[in-house]
Amino acid sequence: MTKTTRKWILGLIIVVFIGLVAVNVRKSTKFELGTRENYALASSDTKIKNGIMVFCYHRILNDNDTMVKSVESLTPNNQLHVYNVNVSEFKKQMQFLHQHHIKVISTAQMISMLKNNQPVHGKYVVLTFDDIDRTLAENAAPIMKHYGYPFTASIITGSTGQYIGGEQLATWSQIMKLYRSEGTKMTLGVHTNNMHYLVKGTPAFNLKRNYPKFVRDYATSQKVMKQKTGQTTPIFTYPYGSGTPLVQNFLVHQPRLQVIYTLNNGIVTNENDLKLAPRMIITKNSWPSIARWLER
Repeated sequence: MTKTTRKWILGLIIVVFIGLVAVNVRKSTKFELGTRENYALASSDTKIKNGIMVFCYHRILNDNDTMVKSVESLTPNNQLHVYNVNVSEFKKQMQFLHQHHIKVISTAQMISMLKNNQPVHGKYVVLTFDDIDRTLAENAAPIMKHYGYPFTASIITGSTGQYIGGEQLATWSQIMKLYRSEGTKMTLGVHTNNMHYLVKGTPAFNLKRNYPKFVRDYATSQKVMKQKTGQTTPIFTYPYGSGTPLVQNFLVHQPRLQVIYTLNNGIVTNENDLKLAPRMIITKNSWPSIARWLER
């Protein structure tokens, strides 16, 4: 084999490797975006006059968090870039809701409205947070408390205190301190016990071979929730936004569950099934379309 031939073979191997990496990154990112890659409110939903919009947040970062910005510049991790909202932006968003007299309700109030076939007149907002990163307690909670806004936070019950996906999760001690201080304003949901990770771009709980493991994991998440808070929760929140028909069917038939939060773009109306509740991921790109809908 000549030197030139070896170079061509090496070059081909590199190209193939880069191609495979690109495909995996693309696949992973697609799951992180939920079922839609465009976070903005769908044009068909802008015509809805009455409904409940569920906001989805992850991290509320200090504006001058230079460490996070440095990490963002060095990694393609979609969650580090898209799922961050700065404190100043979050303050403006909460102030916007207040100034426009938007009714901010709890998940329990939303359940009650739809369960009792109460017509949804006007526009409502439910605030939700996934993972329970430490910035929920440090940055977001004080702002929501200022306005008296209720919120729902979904916890990875077996991963508290860990650093995963570009975020430092709050410890159980920090979570319970916040939970006690907020009283009825804070509702907890489960976000799996320990299955919030990807396997070659696919959420672990969505793999068919992992289905038995997921069933056990869900039971564990509710068990831990009861041990820590004294009660189970009627809320399950999908990591990465959605589940396979097999997973969805299992969750739908759990008698204690009343809401299954997805990352499907949309607005909750009287026609929605809360076992597939849509949410809007709040980002710089999605906020303008959300604000326009709320103003109308």
